[in-house]
Amino acid sequence: MRYTDYINLVLPIFNTRRTREILNVNPVQPTTRIDAPEVRISVYEFNAHEFKEHLFTDINECVQFAHNGQHVHWINIDGIRKADIARVCQEFRVHPLLEEDILSLGQRPKMDEIDDVLFCLLNMLYFNENAGTVEQEQISIALGKHFVISFQEDPSRDVFDPLREKLKIPSSKIRNAGADYVCYTMLDLIVDNYFLVMEKLGDKIEAIEEEVIRNSNTKSLARINRLRKELIVLKRNIAPVRELIHGFIRSESDLLAERTTKYFKDIYDHIVQANDLAENYRDVMINLQDLYVSNVNLKMNEVMKVMAIVTCLMAPATVIGGIFGMNFDRIPYLHHQNGFYIAMSLMVLVPIWMLWIFKKRGWF
Repeated sequence: MRYTDYINLVLPIFNTRRTREILNVNPVQPTTRIDAPEVRISVYEFNAHEFKEHLFTDINECVQFAHNGQHVHWINIDGIRKADIARVCQEFRVHPLLEEDILSLGQRPKMDEIDDVLFCLLNMLYFNENAGTVEQEQISIALGKHFVISFQEDPSRDVFDPLREKLKIPSSKIRNAGADYVCYTMLDLIVDNYFLVMEKLGDKIEAIEEEVIRNSNTKSLARINRLRKELIVLKRNIAPVRELIHGFIRSESDLLAERTTKYFKDIYDHIVQANDLAENYRDVMINLQDLYVSNVNLKMNEVMKVMAIVTCLMAPATVIGGIFGMNFDRIPYLHHQNGFYIAMSLMVLVPIWMLWIFKKRGWF
């Protein structure tokens, strides 16, 4: 193997780029968000009897729904641009502090209640099968009296397709409910998707556990470390959502109907379970790392035991050879015609006798 091939093989094991991505979070340092190249705006206008879907690419076309109280509006904005966010927040009376949160990067999941708007920010999680990593997308949700506005970064994916399908069904519960129920459904879909990501991670953990038990090597340790990093991402995104959902439950805002609060309690139960499961995964990974170290030590002990046995078996031959190799004139059997064969027999028989003793005592 060439030197460059060896480097290419070893570098992925010790690459710390993913570590820097995970741990490089500094809320004090100002962040510069690059405006999205394109913006896709989906507006869902509905009540118990009507449903309309609008697709726009210009932010000015959706501000007309700011003062329409006859329908419930879900405005989903895919692609973040500073000027567009400012215009939407101005028309829908979203506080400037919330506007800063929408434009932020790497923000901790949170829930705020300012003026007549309930705001929450959290991350949608996806599992990249090819890279084996947990990917996150920040989403901000602003809840008003007759509207819900969601701000997403990636227009190519989200977890809200079941919500879109339910909105098209006239008899669905969401069509007869208010904007607060739409907000609940969105949060419920995001939390439920956490379990899908953890299921993928669970499969990876089971595969590594089997590998460590059967054949531990350096690559196994590297895979354990990589999975532990992904669990850090998972835990950092899931744990604060518990407080976020609890904020909705204890809120006394008029935007939340009493009948909707019990649904948020159901999400709270799910996020507690997800948090406990993430903790269990972390404990399993710690145990796997300890198991790997134990296996390495066991293999080392086996090697040292074999080397010690070989050394002990060679000791009689060394002693006998050393005795008969001394430069004295008179040594027993020095000039005996069978002296060589006697010495060789002792060198063979004594180790065999020692092996029998070792085996009888259970040393190997």
